[in-house]
Amino acid sequence: MSVICQSLDFGRHVLDYVACGCSSNTPLDPHTVRSHVKLSTKGRKRRHQARTLICSQRKVGQCRVFSTTKPETVLNDINGGPQPFLELRKEESRSPISSTSMFEVVADDLQKLNQNLLSMVGKENPALVSAAQRIFGAGGKRMRPALVFLVSRATAGLVGLEELTVEHRRLAEIIEMIHTASLIHDDVLDDSDMRRGKETLHQLYGTRVAVLAGDFMFAKSSWCLANLENLEVIKLISQVIKDFASGEIKQASSLFDCEVELEEYLIKSYYKTASLIAASTKGASIFSGVDRDTTEKMYEYGKNLGLSFQIVDDILDFTQSTKQLGKPAGTDLAKGNLTAPVIFALEREPKLKDIIESEFSEAGSLEEAIHLVKSSGGIERAMELARQKADLAIQNLQCLPPSAFRFALEDMVTFNLERID
Repeated sequence: MSVICQSLDFGRHVLDYVACGCSSNTPLDPHTVRSHVKLSTKGRKRRHQARTLICSQRKVGQCRVFSTTKPETVLNDINGGPQPFLELRKEESRSPISSTSMFEVVADDLQKLNQNLLSMVGKENPALVSAAQRIFGAGGKRMRPALVFLVSRATAGLVGLEELTVEHRRLAEIIEMIHTASLIHDDVLDDSDMRRGKETLHQLYGTRVAVLAGDFMFAKSSWCLANLENLEVIKLISQVIKDFASGEIKQASSLFDCEVELEEYLIKSYYKTASLIAASTKGASIFSGVDRDTTEKMYEYGKNLGLSFQIVDDILDFTQSTKQLGKPAGTDLAKGNLTAPVIFALEREPKLKDIIESEFSEAGSLEEAIHLVKSSGGIERAMELARQKADLAIQNLQCLPPSAFRFALEDMVTFNLERID
């Protein structure tokens, strides 16, 4: 297996690119390399050089772009068989992915979004404006609108779009408003005092203001959605709002139910989390004007990423401290919401069922239940399920041409799994 080196000069940056040596004979696309150079060199001093392994084919389990300064990293496992994509990522000996670096290629888009969100609320109601300033002014990762921007730019190249459309940007704003509204209502329904270490809106302003703030954001996002005048996207996002309600009803009707099956859990997780992410990624590709097969792949990417994300969140409810979570550990279990780790643990630990069905009436029973979930392999099996969904998400991205934006979408999958590594 050969390793082919090229020296590419982009003005003030000189980079060595090393082809991975896979079976593809496709030449390196200068546009692709130039896009990756922008991502790789941003923030580096000009006198530094970078060495990057790049593959023009980039099939799952075979190839991956990554930076390296050691020759042995380039040659690692070249005689071995294909490996799962996410195992290759672990062997890159790279530092953990941060949301800042992951979203760097759409940083300008996110900055404009932050400026527009407050203006979308308007100034008619001082209490609502104050609540909106607290919500949107807090910043946050903005994962969902970032996904809209990344998919928009990754798919725009397929049809020759050089810049995002007004519809792309408005969709990102709508998605973030819907997500924020759902969090406000979730906190009211769950009577949560804290979210990410801060007091929830209904704790600060009362339940009435919080509910109305959430209602307003749902209504405003629906109005903005209608003005996009794209029936397919309107139906897609409207279904998300319906799914939120379906997910809450499904969860409320199965509390402390030890007969709940994994498939039911995944459906509920889709309704509550993955539906919005899938609509975000599909909607972005629709506004790019790509073919239906690609839009469906983007939908599947969002769905699988969303499911993996929810499973990881449910694992962290058992493995992280109260300080890390910003809420008491084991909160979902205490409220009777049985997630993947619990469902897997119930298959091997009969005693756990008795404790859950007693609704933790005895002192120390919740702590015992958490211990049983951990000791019976529930956490490990849930981790494997999260990785399975993550691998599917990576496969869904293979219809996109290599670019800094596609790489960031792949990094999003890895970033999620790194939360439990």
